[in-house]
Amino acid sequence: MPTCYQLIGVPGSGKSTWYSNQEWMKNMVYVSTDIYVEKFARRMNKTYREVFNDVMPRAVRLMMRKVSVAIEKQQDIVWDQTSTTEISRARKFRSLIDYDHVAVIFATPDLKELERRLVSRVDKEIPRDVVWNMIVNFEEPSQEEGFKEIWRT
Repeated sequence: MPTCYQLIGVPGSGKSTWYSNQEWMKNMVYVSTDIYVEKFARRMNKTYREVFNDVMPRAVRLMMRKVSVAIEKQQDIVWDQTSTTEISRARKFRSLIDYDHVAVIFATPDLKELERRLVSRVDKEIPRDVVWNMIVNFEEPSQEEGFKEIWRT
């Protein structure tokens, strides 16, 4: 049975950086809406934040198309989104019924370090109230949701 690794954490918690350092995951299908939002922003010569609302629906469709191809080929998937609530993770479970799911949880850094990380992102400004909302409303993943394993980084 293929596996979906759900990378779970607020923006700036290290999800994408962690993935980029996992050589054993390089042959898996990596999905993230950020890839598409960043690509559209570059094409339009705008920032991530400037295009986010307009391009996110298209980014989701493109990402889900990539997920569909991975399902057809029964490929392992690394799903890099915040997934900080049970509802957001449930969508992934519904999309990947015949997959094992592994939660990879990224702790929220202390606020000073989180701010440093968020500021260091070139052209990718996420409103602080959005990040704060994710921190406050974070729901701890559980095996009751359907995770086969839960990892903490």
